[in-house]
Amino acid sequence: MIGMVLVTHGRLASEFISALEHVVGPQQQIQAVCIGPDDDMERRRQDILSHVGAVDDGDGVVILTDMFGGTPSNLAISVLSQGKVEVIAGVNLPMLIKLATLRKSEPLNVVVANAQEAGRKYINVASQLLHGGVEPTRAGPTGAQGTKAPKESGSPNNTAGATKK
Repeated sequence: MIGMVLVTHGRLASEFISALEHVVGPQQQIQAVCIGPDDDMERRRQDILSHVGAVDDGDGVVILTDMFGGTPSNLAISVLSQGKVEVIAGVNLPMLIKLATLRKSEPLNVVVANAQEAGRKYINVASQLLHGGVEPTRAGPTGAQGTKAPKESGSPNNTAGATKK
């Protein structure tokens, strides 16, 4: 079975594991590394290495981080050379559920690809889904919510009656 190590800012990693187990039941070979602002980063890197070793039974390990470019992600990437290890940044619950359901039966590369796809698939804006793809208005330069003015007919930018490709 593919092991999982979640590495995040604050206690997010532990909370993700709690949420995952709430949805799919208890999990084995999964550990959290929670990184605080005052932590010794070399110590946290050693924790990641230790947890990777603890959850790896030979099928590989997926390290999941909260944000690419952040300290947790950078620390996780620094251990990529440790055998069959992959890092996915931008963890979310649908991604974890997909990993949990596939990691006993599929190889590392398949599990990682499916987890990434699930993570992207379930990011949605409710109003766009519920109202047939209507674009939300954008904030103006001061951050105030803007409104879309109708385009004048005859304007070169008039798209009335145009179809989307």
